[in-house]
Amino acid sequence: MMLSFNYECLNKQGQLVTGQLESESVAQAVEKLRSMGLSIVDLKERKQKSKSAFFSMEKKVTIGDLSLFSRQLASMIGAGIPVTRAISTLSRQAVNSTFRSALETIARNVEGGMSLTDAFSAYPKIFSGLYISMIKAGEVGGMLENSLLRLSDQLQKEKTLNDEVKSALSYPKYISIFAVVIFIGMLGFLVPVFKAIIPKNAEIPGLTQFIFNVSDSIRSHYYIWIAAIAVIVTGTVLFLKSKTGHELWENHKLTMPIFGRLILKTVVARFTRTLSTLLEGGIPVVQALESAGPTSGSDVVANTVKMATKRIEEGKSIASTFEESGVFPPMVTHMIAVGEESGSLPELLSKVAEFYEQEVAAETRGLQALIQPVALVLIGILIGGMLISLYLPIFSSITSTGG
Repeated sequence: MMLSFNYECLNKQGQLVTGQLESESVAQAVEKLRSMGLSIVDLKERKQKSKSAFFSMEKKVTIGDLSLFSRQLASMIGAGIPVTRAISTLSRQAVNSTFRSALETIARNVEGGMSLTDAFSAYPKIFSGLYISMIKAGEVGGMLENSLLRLSDQLQKEKTLNDEVKSALSYPKYISIFAVVIFIGMLGFLVPVFKAIIPKNAEIPGLTQFIFNVSDSIRSHYYIWIAAIAVIVTGTVLFLKSKTGHELWENHKLTMPIFGRLILKTVVARFTRTLSTLLEGGIPVVQALESAGPTSGSDVVANTVKMATKRIEEGKSIASTFEESGVFPPMVTHMIAVGEESGSLPELLSKVAEFYEQEVAAETRGLQALIQPVALVLIGILIGGMLISLYLPIFSSITSTGG
């Protein structure tokens, strides 16, 4: 858990500077301030006001927020506006309260003598390792405007990619919820009506009797069903959040049926786009790989890249280490090999990312076109099957009476 601190320090010129930073402990906060060349006068933890869990929830800063901020900050810096004034102005325009508060603190910290990189690094929940690396490269190399524009483009493309994947996964989710609601509604309200009009001497088929039993159970013991569903949902969520569940999901999500290919292409597109952006920004290869790996969205890819960096430091090429892992498609390793040989790795990585982004968009459309009719047929079978089973005793009774 990150703690927030207020500090007063003396810089190398003997001037008093004040500000705020976030750190996991007091010792880490002290280390951060000393690494910035500051002598600590006072360091106090900011006490959070006690609020209910509902009201104390921080609003999440989205990729769209960061992309827009990066582009606006680049434009203001390009227009000659000082960084602190630009960030302060943008903080007042921010709609997201969490983002606004962070930008206000960053502006104060930079004005107080903290470097831009350290000021952004104080908010790891908002600014990723990729973001910090690009800010640092821009600040050190004197090309902050270009770094921010690259970040904005990268974040916008990542947002588009995420939106396409969400659209592919959201349709079956909403259809499933709709089907469950309809099914429960029929069991709770429609089945009792049919049960009341069926003659007592009518022969009831096994399937119909099963539906009657389930309906009676839901109506008379609904609290047990609600408790059971709550336990199952909670247990599933807790398991997926546990180390074992997380590892199980990460190890199988790239190879799962139907959605596995889409997830793999998304991961490859995100990784190659991020790596291309970092290399174009002047980040060294090993550092770029270390930053790009965790942003891929897959622990398997992140661990593969982490192992690859060690091999690269020993003199191996990126393409050969990725090819040995067996995680990346042959096209990716081949393009990386060509890029390393020709010295145009960032450009070729960008082309790979563009190709896989187009693949994700095409596969998303294909999945939606496939899922929609299948989902409608399944719902039709579910509802139609239940209606037929409810009508069977009535038809049987009419037939026996007519005979």
